[in-house]
Amino acid sequence: METFLENRIEKANKLKEKGVNPYGESFNHTVALKKVIDDYSENREDEKIRCAGRIATMRAHGKTAFFHIKDWSGKLQVYVKLDKIGEEKFEIFRLLDLGDIIGVEGIVFKTRTGEITVFADDITVLSKALLPPPEKWHGLKDIETRYRQRYLDLLSNDRVMDVFLKRSSIISSIRNFLDDKRFIEVDTPMMQPIPGGAVARPFITHHNVLDMDLYLRIAPELYLKRLLVGGMERIYEINRNFRNEGISTRHNPEFTMIELYQAYSDYKGMMKLTESLITSLVKKLFDTFEIPYGNGILDMTPPWRKSSFSELLMEYASVDLTNEDRIRKKGLELGIKVEGIHKDIIAQEIFEHTVEKELWNPTFVLDYPVTLCPLTKTCNNNPNLAQRFELYIATMEIANSYSELNEPLEQSKRLHEQVEGVDTEGKIDEDFLESLKYGMPPAGGLGIGIDRLVMILTNSPSIRDVILFPLLRKQC
Repeated sequence: METFLENRIEKANKLKEKGVNPYGESFNHTVALKKVIDDYSENREDEKIRCAGRIATMRAHGKTAFFHIKDWSGKLQVYVKLDKIGEEKFEIFRLLDLGDIIGVEGIVFKTRTGEITVFADDITVLSKALLPPPEKWHGLKDIETRYRQRYLDLLSNDRVMDVFLKRSSIISSIRNFLDDKRFIEVDTPMMQPIPGGAVARPFITHHNVLDMDLYLRIAPELYLKRLLVGGMERIYEINRNFRNEGISTRHNPEFTMIELYQAYSDYKGMMKLTESLITSLVKKLFDTFEIPYGNGILDMTPPWRKSSFSELLMEYASVDLTNEDRIRKKGLELGIKVEGIHKDIIAQEIFEHTVEKELWNPTFVLDYPVTLCPLTKTCNNNPNLAQRFELYIATMEIANSYSELNEPLEQSKRLHEQVEGVDTEGKIDEDFLESLKYGMPPAGGLGIGIDRLVMILTNSPSIRDVILFPLLRKQC
């Protein structure tokens, strides 16, 4: 690697000696390389274009050379001829290497082999790369290196660039979908004095001037509900959340969610919205409802399966949600801690061990035990169950939704019960409870994990494949 560095530094110095800035000026009014190819017509072969990109391949033949440049839209061949650009420019060209970024001006034509090519009138050095790109060693394949040096991963793996361009497109489509339904996008604090809206271990930080501890947001829920109280009836936030928990192929401590609330709706309305939103993304990306994921095919055809938490627990674990003895026995069989643990929490762990792995095609899991859902209305026909659903696709939880509890005294009672036996100071958001006393309309709330949804829509096996800079352990 040192030899490559020394050689390229020497070439950069030679460019300077020739009066060329190896880290040149701006090169505006360029055309995307894919557009050059898409717009090609033999009737327009005399039109001059300007494009820019990184040198990806190079084949020199004495006084001529063919090379490819690459941008984030694609790759394009360039033809350079000494007689065309002149001796001075051709000598500059000889000092270029794979990975260098250049600007090209010239006319577009098709070679005898049928490849669309720019015949260069001029080349401009824009950035001299001092190290060669990974292609020199047949691409970047080591997973650890790919995540730590994402810039090399993007440079050398076209699929990786495609995944992140699709991620951006998916998020834009989500925004457009919600904007069309009269939702507005809002922002809520990422540093909060009380971590609320979900059960998770927070990251703690400290504000020096105010001399107070703050918590990185684990969920935006309680702030968004304040906006419902304030009269904002359809709101959403595409937000970063932080949970001080484990790392796996499905978990990153910093992750992206969309959370939304619609006044005068409920979890059934959110179910329709969720199915409509995700199937619209699938149709746009694939033009079919059968899509590949891993070694299988996901059938995303609506309507999606709907089953209750208790039905699925019985189907896949032979556990009756009302039979505490059976729940505790099954928990012991699975190695789950049961002593001193509420039966519903044990049932949830049994569900995670036995049911989740069976939920391949989209499945709405409905009506969870109310003890697991302190912010949720109860079912009209059973006060022990909550109006909640979770959506599973490819055995992963993708979305979570409630019919939001808007009764102030009941909400206060449940939150205090949740922290019973501990000092509640700093544990309960009393201002949120105060806001409910001014009246929050009945509403449906929905959270969708953007990272996991992108995993499915890009056929990516790990959450690290869809986060540009995932959290990694320190290098030894």
